[in-house]
Amino acid sequence: MATETLGRLIATAADELSASGLADPRRQARRMVAAALELSQADLFGHPDRVVDNDQVGRVQRMLRRILCNEPLSRILQQREFWGLLFHLSAETLDPRPETETVVEAVLARVCDRSRSWRILDLGTGTGCILLALLSELPAARGIGVDIAAGAVRTAAHNAARLGFADRALFLVGDWGSAVAGRFDVIVANPPYIARADFASLPREVARHDPRRALDGGEDGLDGYRAIIAALPRLLTSDGIFAAELGFGQAATVAGMLEANGLKLVEIAADLAGHARCVLASRGG
Repeated sequence: MATETLGRLIATAADELSASGLADPRRQARRMVAAALELSQADLFGHPDRVVDNDQVGRVQRMLRRILCNEPLSRILQQREFWGLLFHLSAETLDPRPETETVVEAVLARVCDRSRSWRILDLGTGTGCILLALLSELPAARGIGVDIAAGAVRTAAHNAARLGFADRALFLVGDWGSAVAGRFDVIVANPPYIARADFASLPREVARHDPRRALDGGEDGLDGYRAIIAALPRLLTSDGIFAAELGFGQAATVAGMLEANGLKLVEIAADLAGHARCVLASRGG
C-alpha cells in the first residue's frame, strides 16, 4: 500500500471536487486540506512529499464528504475572510461574500478625509463585516450595527472584540432604522434581496446553510430596501452617503425608490464580475 502524502491527498481531493462540478477544485482542495490538518499554505506548497497518517487522511475525508454535500468550507470552519479580516460566522449570520466588498470600496471612494470622526450605521449587520471593514480603514470613525437577529448581534460584537474594534462599535437588536435615533454620516446595508419565487433556484449551499431571514426580501425581494429607504431622511446627515448591496436586476428599481423618498442617486457601482452591485445615494437638495 502506497504511503499517503500531502501532494497525493490534495490531488485526490481535487479530483473529487472537480467531478462534483465545484469551481477551482485544486485551490479548494488546498484550502480544505490546510484547514483539516491545521497547516499553512506554505506547508502544502513546500512539503508535498510530507507523509500523512491514517487519522489525518480521515479528517480530510470527513471534511471532503461535507463539502461534496454542498456545505461551504466557511460554514464547516465557522469563519470567513472579508476585507483581509477574519470573521466568525454563526447560524444567524449570512456568510459574507467577496462581492459585498464592493459596498466598502464604494464608501471609501467617497470618503475624502479618512481621519474624520465619521458616524456609521450598518443596518442588517450580520457578522458586522461591512461596519468593521470600514472601521479598519477609518481610524477615528465609530459605528452602530443593527440586526433583528439576537444571535447575529452577539456574533458581530464577538467579531468586533476579536478584531480590536469593541471600543468603536456598538451592536443592537432592532428592526432596521427604528432601533436608532440621531443622524449618521455613512449608512450602509446589505438587506435580504431574494424574491420568494426565486428561492427554489438558489444554490444548495446558500439555501441550506445561510439563514432564510438574511435572504428573504419578500415577494419582490425589495421589502428591506423599502424599510431602510423610508428611514434615510431621518437618519442621514445633510452631507451623508448611503450605500447598499443590490441583487441582480434591482438597480433601477432601488434607484427609483431612493429618488421617490427625496434622496439623490450618486452612483451604481459594479462588482468585479461587472454586475451592478452597490447603489450610492445622498440627501437631496
